[in-house]
Amino acid sequence: MEEKQYKVIADQGLHARPATILVHEASKFDSAINLEYKGKSVNLKSIMGVMSLGIGLGAEIKINANGDDENEALQALQELLLTEELATEQLVFR
Repeated sequence: MEEKQYKVIADQGLHARPATILVHEASKFDSAINLEYKGKSVNLKSIMGVMSLGIGLGAEIKINANGDDENEALQALQELLLTEELATEQLVFR
């Protein structure tokens, strides 16, 4: 399982439009992909699940993927988040 952390920078957070494009991108992959926010985890391929989290500006989120194409899925989602200026990658120090 691979995981990445981000900070939401979009003024409106992950409202309907960005949530829709994230779900559309995640749905291209076979891996199970989840979005975590404030201790809750939802399937990133579910628009209702993503919208239920109410992710706003400044939110810290995690995206994890598990499956044969997990690396490709996370790379594509990261590219989308960065190019659409929805979020910035958070570095995790262990």
